[in-house]
Amino acid sequence: MVVLYIIVAVLIFGIIIIIHEAGHFTAAKACGVKVNEFSLGMGPRLFGWGSGETKYSLRLFPIGGYVSMEGEDEASGDPRAFNRKPVWQRLIIVCAGAFMNLVLGFVILIIVTSFEDGITTTRVAGFYSEDSPSHVSGLEVGDEIVRVNGMRVFCDTDISYQFQLDEDRTFEMTVLRGGQKVTLPAVHFDGETLEDGTKSLAIDFYVQGEKVAPLSVLSYSCRKFVSVARMIWLSLFDLIRGRYTINDLSGPVGIVGEIGKVVGSTAEGVAVGDMILNLMSFVVFITINVGIFNILPIPALDGARALFLVIEMIRRKPVKPELEGTIHFVGLMLLFGLMIVVTFFDIRKLF
Repeated sequence: MVVLYIIVAVLIFGIIIIIHEAGHFTAAKACGVKVNEFSLGMGPRLFGWGSGETKYSLRLFPIGGYVSMEGEDEASGDPRAFNRKPVWQRLIIVCAGAFMNLVLGFVILIIVTSFEDGITTTRVAGFYSEDSPSHVSGLEVGDEIVRVNGMRVFCDTDISYQFQLDEDRTFEMTVLRGGQKVTLPAVHFDGETLEDGTKSLAIDFYVQGEKVAPLSVLSYSCRKFVSVARMIWLSLFDLIRGRYTINDLSGPVGIVGEIGKVVGSTAEGVAVGDMILNLMSFVVFITINVGIFNILPIPALDGARALFLVIEMIRRKPVKPELEGTIHFVGLMLLFGLMIVVTFFDIRKLF
């Protein structure tokens, strides 16, 4: 089964990498840039093909890929070289990979939502009992939850996200009631504190479902996309603030473990169709994560390359290639170091 999990993970990584690099490749070709190589994977070359100007390669380690363009990292006199193109075209090429990852996430969201039995809304349909604490403290049937603890609610997962951050089981909620916004300062829930100090929260209401239809699927997919993207950003800020530690990060090994849990859920009675939808939902999170992470201004990533191009637009002259190359090299080494540390913690979690 472990071999199966690894194969599924490699396929998922491969799809995400291909889509990312295809974004760079397509944008480069559209802008008339000469592409020397399209590579899937890193490290030693296993085999390649292609007899034209572009060579295609499959490399040993399925942890990345790249599109090698003429004049990308060195000066070139070729009129089709990357460095000879206008800054705005280079900026499009650099950002196209991350953009395609986001598009992939959105498309998969639409597919997953289309196969759901119903679409979950944020409108309260009822309570499990008349004396449910949330009902007693102000929540009513028909209320559409639009904010929780000041955070805008786009879909049901935003409510769940705030509930997971619970400290006292009491939340400030803003709801739409009869077309008017009403603020409920202290909506309370029951729960208990476990022996290890973990607090549980008893959700005592349920929400309405919505019929699956083209417009509802598109609307929900847009809102869920924004919700997932924001959650990734918030998690990044929480990591910087110290709410999470490096031990909470997951690399390829950790992702294989999570994929194993999803795929292995069929042994616990989960239908194959539901497992596939759950796996696709997990892929949505990964590919949006990859897209957002790549546009961060971190040396060696697309975001840093885009930042240097923006600086070039402002200064009307490029940053010295030697300086930019050194910065990207240092960033790449630091990222490799981080990957090694995260992988170490992932392996330790397995045991």
